Amino acid sequence: MPTSDAPTPRRVRVHHLQAAKERGERLTMLTAYDAPTARIFDEAGVDMLLVGDSIGNTMHGHTTTLPVTLDEIVVAARAVAGAVERAFVVADLPFGTYEAGPEQALASAVRVMKETGVSAVKLEGGLRSVPQIRALTQAGIPVVAHLGYTPQSENALGGPRVQGRGTGGAEQVSEDAVAVTEAGAVAIVLEMVPAPVAARVTEVVRVPTIGIGAGPECDGQVLVWVDMAGMGDWSPRFAKRFGEVGRALGAAARGYVDEVRSGTFPAAAHTFDA
Repeated sequence: MPTSDAPTPRRVRVHHLQAAKERGERLTMLTAYDAPTARIFDEAGVDMLLVGDSIGNTMHGHTTTLPVTLDEIVVAARAVAGAVERAFVVADLPFGTYEAGPEQALASAVRVMKETGVSAVKLEGGLRSVPQIRALTQAGIPVVAHLGYTPQSENALGGPRVQGRGTGGAEQVSEDAVAVTEAGAVAIVLEMVPAPVAARVTEVVRVPTIGIGAGPECDGQVLVWVDMAGMGDWSPRFAKRFGEVGRALGAAARGYVDEVRSGTFPAAAHTFDA
C-alpha cells in the first residue's frame, strides 16, 4: 500500500484495507501456500496473501479446486501466517465446508482461525452465502467474499467462463456485491467479470474490491503466484508473467545434476575436515 502521508502499517489489518480504498490506493494480493514463498512476498510489500484452494491446481496436481480439504488449507495457512510480519493473510474455505449453512461455515471458520493465525477467511457466492457471511461476521471473523467466476461452482457454470455479461448478468453481480457487503464482508474478490461491471461494483460498494481478470478499476489486484512468476508454460489471459521463475529453477536443477554427475559438487568448500 504506497502512501503519501499515512505511515505504512507494521501489520495490515481490516481498517487499513478500508483506509486504502478511501484514499484511492491500490491493494496488492498474491496467493501463497508455504512459508518460504510467503516470506518473500511479505518482504516485497504485498499487502494481502491468499491461501487459496487453488493449491489443489497449483501444488497438488488436481484439475479443479474441488478435492481440496479443510485439513490441507489449515496446514498451508498455518505455514503462511507464521512466516509473515506485515501481510493480511486470508484462507479459503474449501468446497464442502460451508455450503450446508451458517452452522457448518462457522465451525469451519473457527477451526481455521484458531489453528492457523490468519486474519480472515474467504468463501464463494453472493446472495446464497449471505447467511454464512453474516454468521461469521457476528462471531468476529472477517470474511472476504468471492463473486463472478467462482471455481468451486465450475461444474454448474460450465467451466471457467466470464460472469456478469449482459444486463441480467451485470445486475446479478452488483446485487450480490451489495448483499455480501451488507452482510459484513470486508472485501470482495471479483473474478473474470467484465471491466465495466467491476468498475461499477467498485464504485457502489463501500469495501475494497480485489480483481482477477476484472479490469483495472478495482481497488486492488490478485494473481495466483505461479502465474505471476512464470512457473509453467501456460498462464491465463488475465495474468501477466512478471518473471520466469520456472526457467530459472529448471536451470538451477540442471546445473546441480551436471555438477553431481561430473564430481565437481560437493567441492572442498562444501565439506568438513576431520
